[in-house]
Amino acid sequence: MLKIHNRLSKTAALGLALVLVVMAIACSQPAPPPAVSKSAVKKIPAGQEFSGFLKDYAALQPSPKVENALVYASTDALKNLRSYFAIVVDPIEVYVSTDVDEGKVSEVARTALTNYFEHALKKAVSDAFPVVETPGPLTLRLRAALVGVDVGGEVPAGDVPSDLGPLDRVLNIGNLRVEMELVDSETGERIAAMVDKTHLGAGAQVGAQYFSRNERFAAAKEAFDEWASRVREFLDGAHELTGADAERADKAYKPYGAVPDSK
Repeated sequence: MLKIHNRLSKTAALGLALVLVVMAIACSQPAPPPAVSKSAVKKIPAGQEFSGFLKDYAALQPSPKVENALVYASTDALKNLRSYFAIVVDPIEVYVSTDVDEGKVSEVARTALTNYFEHALKKAVSDAFPVVETPGPLTLRLRAALVGVDVGGEVPAGDVPSDLGPLDRVLNIGNLRVEMELVDSETGERIAAMVDKTHLGAGAQVGAQYFSRNERFAAAKEAFDEWASRVREFLDGAHELTGADAERADKAYKPYGAVPDSK
């Protein structure tokens, strides 16, 4: 019995020693770096005309078809829009004006802007290119950013119905512009790009998560719908839709929140 007890004691001591060694090794390893928190909202660099969202701005030229827009379209036949059959729409990015504190744009507020515009874009392009969720051969990727968001005062308590999800602060989109580009979803090569400099949202504000359901924010809704239609206008020009195809595309475009035609 004494021998058995000694063996058990030695085994326990060995196990304890191994635990201590493992703990010592673990403690000697450098701790992993803390996760870097990146703001979902970015800021236009001071003194810069553009946000930096696009891969390159040097090739942009005034558009002959879309008023007050700078555009680029690849002339390489292998990269032409007519060679593609589907499109992925990336989550929309948001850039505030240079003098705005991006921390004042809550995640809920950012989502209110991006969800509406993303849905409007998908509606605008879906009949030209079926919208898919994953990259693949002959599939475009549409990248877009809302640039120049400004932050106003606090939304007064009770000023917006609670079911609409009132925001903490009003977002002003009067000086907003859209930057977008189309890239090959597999290679990342740029096919086309546009900077829409038209300020469609004069006086428009967003003060609720579901702002499209409130008449007081109708100007903002109309502005987002128009920006989406202008992206489609550029797409049609580069894609060379004509005649019956162009007419069908115009009739098929139904912005997010639009009421179906009565029959």
